[in-house]
Amino acid sequence: MTSGTDRPVRWDADTAVEELYAAHYRRLVRLSVLLVRDPETAEEVVQDAFVAMHGRWRRLRDPDLALAYLRQAVVNRSRSVLRHRGVQVRHADAERPVVRDLPGADEAALVTERRASLLDALRTLPDRQREVLALRYYLDLSEAEIASTLGISRGAVKSHASRGVAGLRTLMEDDS
Repeated sequence: MTSGTDRPVRWDADTAVEELYAAHYRRLVRLSVLLVRDPETAEEVVQDAFVAMHGRWRRLRDPDLALAYLRQAVVNRSRSVLRHRGVQVRHADAERPVVRDLPGADEAALVTERRASLLDALRTLPDRQREVLALRYYLDLSEAEIASTLGISRGAVKSHASRGVAGLRTLMEDDS
């Protein structure tokens, strides 16, 4: 058997594995990284393949095929890692409790208070600004629909909406 350095690899398992390791470890790790997308896991996969080959060295029918055996072992072990990850993800998703954003005990009171403050601020705006904002944000009408409803131009709708939002922002900041 020959190693990547074209020296004959001795039949002894320790020496053969050492020579194969020195000649092919990095390339086998790169192969595994391409498959598992994680360098640390890839190193473990390759090391496990070498350990397994060392343990089976006496049963290896053709030591000249040791590199092919290692490559196949790395591919198979990488596949196992990917399968294991898939199982973990499926079980983690199934076991993860559904957490809903539940409002705090005081949330309803705060929402009610904010709504009341907003309605108070809205009442202080000029009629046309209040009407435009109500149609826009409460009824969700478009600028064209608002213009048609109020009998004003789309430009006037934009202007009233802009001034109304700016006025509300100022009033709401003052309340904070």
